[in-house]
Amino acid sequence: MHALSTILENGIRHYGLLAVFIAMVLESACIPLPSELIMTYAGYEAYRGNIGFASAVVVGIAGNVIGSMLAYYVGSLGGRPLLRRYGKYILFSEKHFASAERFFDRAGVWAVLVSRILPAIRTFISLPAGIANMNRRKFVLFTTIGCIPWVWLLAYVGYALGQHWEQISAHSGGLSVLFAVILITAVVWFWLSNRQQAATRKR
Repeated sequence: MHALSTILENGIRHYGLLAVFIAMVLESACIPLPSELIMTYAGYEAYRGNIGFASAVVVGIAGNVIGSMLAYYVGSLGGRPLLRRYGKYILFSEKHFASAERFFDRAGVWAVLVSRILPAIRTFISLPAGIANMNRRKFVLFTTIGCIPWVWLLAYVGYALGQHWEQISAHSGGLSVLFAVILITAVVWFWLSNRQQAATRKR
């Protein structure tokens, strides 16, 4: 993990937004790269003044969506046989894909939205969405909405805690869980609030 962290940091330090974009495309196209490190380090570089914060967020979101679309089309056009045959070349995890597929089967199209804040599942959820031929416009919409808060929050943490980057990098796994809890709580609160308002209007 430390070696990967060093590679990502060096790449973003030397190539800036291009490295952020490529890394986020790969992360969303089923290459198991940690977006926690990619975007928090992008936020750190914004803190240092090397890249713009807003630019880092926009590029991260764009990479997320494009990488997800690539995985979606792989699932839609090739399905399971293609994954089993060539998956090993992109570090494909059958275990993680199975988890994402079960999650998609249970939650349906909403899985694409919620999964963007779930470790491991977010990397592979586009594949079962493609295999199931989920409506492409809905897929892009839900993917974009789902990744915006995730990418922004990661970048903001890197920016706000820039001087403590070493601690952030060392605890990226814990941060993943923390961010997921925060955003899931926000989603549940929003859903409950809307449900309560709808029930009030019906009275």
